[in-house]
Amino acid sequence: MSAGTLYDKVWDLHRVADLPGGATQLFIGLHLIHEVTSPQAFASLRDLGLPVRCPDRTVATVDHIVPTTDQRRPFLDPLAEEMLSTLEANCRDNGITLHGLGSGQQGIVHVIAPELGLTQPGMTVACGDSHTSTHGAFGAIAFGIGTSQVRDVLASQSLAMSKLKVRRIWVEGRLGDGVYAKDLVLHVIRSLGVKAGVGHAYEFAGPAVASLSMEGRMTLCNMAIEAGARCGYVNPDATTFAYLKGRPHAPQGEAWDRAVAWWSGLASDPEAVYDDEVRFDAASIGPTVTWGITPGQGIAIDDCVPDPMTMPQEDRALAEEACRYMDLRPGQPIAGVPVDVCFIGSCTNGRLSDLQEAAAIARGRHVANGITAFVVPGSEQVARAAEAEGLDRVFREAGFEWREPGCSMCLAMNPDRLHGRQLSASSSNRNFKGRQGSASGRTLLMSPAMVAAAAVAGRVTDVRELL
Repeated sequence: MSAGTLYDKVWDLHRVADLPGGATQLFIGLHLIHEVTSPQAFASLRDLGLPVRCPDRTVATVDHIVPTTDQRRPFLDPLAEEMLSTLEANCRDNGITLHGLGSGQQGIVHVIAPELGLTQPGMTVACGDSHTSTHGAFGAIAFGIGTSQVRDVLASQSLAMSKLKVRRIWVEGRLGDGVYAKDLVLHVIRSLGVKAGVGHAYEFAGPAVASLSMEGRMTLCNMAIEAGARCGYVNPDATTFAYLKGRPHAPQGEAWDRAVAWWSGLASDPEAVYDDEVRFDAASIGPTVTWGITPGQGIAIDDCVPDPMTMPQEDRALAEEACRYMDLRPGQPIAGVPVDVCFIGSCTNGRLSDLQEAAAIARGRHVANGITAFVVPGSEQVARAAEAEGLDRVFREAGFEWREPGCSMCLAMNPDRLHGRQLSASSSNRNFKGRQGSASGRTLLMSPAMVAAAAVAGRVTDVRELL
């Protein structure tokens, strides 16, 4: 059993009660809500006659259903308009802050909370979205929850949860040129599998993790859930504190100094005990692309699609299904596979550094004929910062569309969708069948720079050839 890790310390600090059956009632420091998973929770609360317990610890935005080409109200999709109107009413009725369209602070929930300084080390964070693990980049313990749990947190500001095991993912060395946090986490998932993390929290550590920016760490933790882990985190350090300092909700003045001292003490102890540890060498990781229908079916850009018959018996059926669905042959190089759509954005890779890395590839080049390529900033703040640097102009001149902030084609609960059998190069987080809006659409996950390379080449390309 783990001891002395950040996870153990944060868990103990937020323990309200030990429940019959072994679960723990855990206080939730920050509850993030959006338009998709909150309406039923608020309705249930009204049916029970309960108020929102801590509206000052609840923050809302709109992201999943917003269109990215025309955000004028009312939306053309009446269901999307109803969902946003319902969120607005629920926030108004319960005194909850909503960062709505045009506020200057709207965007994907996992992008705006960090950039506003809402997410801080040592917190427990919950949100009705799988990729809430993103917030672990700050040394928070962050859980994605279902609608009934959203109701529970609204009513009690707490959750009944069972404590997880802690696995340390230690990454030695440094990532090479053209290799990013997305490649690192795709490599971890392909190596360990999508179920290896079940019942675990993943602590990402080691020199390669310490050298990542906060935005890189957010990408890493964002996809911990795709490795099966309930949450992922990075111990807070000077990089964390530099990112947070001066943000609107970060402590100010003397409170800042006290906070930094306290946050520093939450990091895992040098003698901390982990349930287990897995080590990787960053230098051995190349640009990584998925070839199948789970985030664990990935290979390096210079690899070939694996032969299912060479896999363990338990993996063969899924691999055969993936080859059929993706129209890929065992032994076929992944480099050179033609793509139809190139999407840069999402809570995984829709931040400023992601756009900077992609723009460095797009600059002075042009999207290949027949390719639809578009960029969706993760928030209004990201859009403004990118436009101040002229990144929107770089993308437009290269033939990309520059869109309004939102979740976009990551999950296609809005007009941004694949059509028919289109194949997308995507900086998002899931490549499940039908994930991007077409029941037969196909998705290749990769870094934003790799997506930009695919866009200009019209096929999957090693971004290192374009640096």
